[in-house]
Amino acid sequence: MNMHERDFEQFDQDPPGDDLQAAEYVLGVQPADERRRSEARIAAEPAFADLVTAWEQRFAALIAEIAPVPVPAHLWPRLRTRLGWLAVEGARAPLTQRVSFWRGATAAALATAAVLAVVAVLRPMPEPAPVAPPVVVAPEPVEPPTEQPKPVVVLARDDGQTGWLAAVDAGAGAVTMTPVPSPADPGGRVGELWLIPEGGAPLSLGFVSNERAHTVDVPDAMRAHLAVGSTLAITLEPEAGMPHATPSGPVVAQGSIQTI
Repeated sequence: MNMHERDFEQFDQDPPGDDLQAAEYVLGVQPADERRRSEARIAAEPAFADLVTAWEQRFAALIAEIAPVPVPAHLWPRLRTRLGWLAVEGARAPLTQRVSFWRGATAAALATAAVLAVVAVLRPMPEPAPVAPPVVVAPEPVEPPTEQPKPVVVLARDDGQTGWLAAVDAGAGAVTMTPVPSPADPGGRVGELWLIPEGGAPLSLGFVSNERAHTVDVPDAMRAHLAVGSTLAITLEPEAGMPHATPSGPVVAQGSIQTI
């Protein structure tokens, strides 16, 4: 079906099936209670566990591209204090925490004890003054950073099968595309991703792979359209000249953004 013959009609999606739930579990976008249910299903349902394994393999290439995020510097002193260590690594320990101090203090204590033993024979020692217990100040609790789950859009093919999953991060202006691998187009065309605002014209986001997961950057001018009611669609287009001004090939998959 040619793009000009199709108006990207939006449709109501069915409740998430096992395949989508497995993908959301691997992406880590499920709420805590739903994630616990998924973990229980992985342990009890081999078929569901196989779906999770399949999605882990599809996401493997994308995970390998993610750079590690350094822990904020201000957290380390709090964590070290919580563990009972020095707040700054390599700092000189206080006098009372040095081995040499305690060695000297022990020798002095033994000598003093000997003297006191002699004095005690000659006269009774006064009662020692009571010592107030030390005040223990609990360190501030370190709260782990929270991350809002990203909505996942199912881009369905004409036969209803899942073609791609799109994890939308409107704040970062990025869409992570994970395909269900499919054969290449015999005519040499490739997938082109389109963002279609509600009631607006299609806007090209460029190439999308049908073999591996990858992230598509959304230009600043288009980020406002990553909103509920907009549609993500994929057409088959010539690779030359991409991104194109308007679509010309057939729609192979589409889905609407339901939440942000």
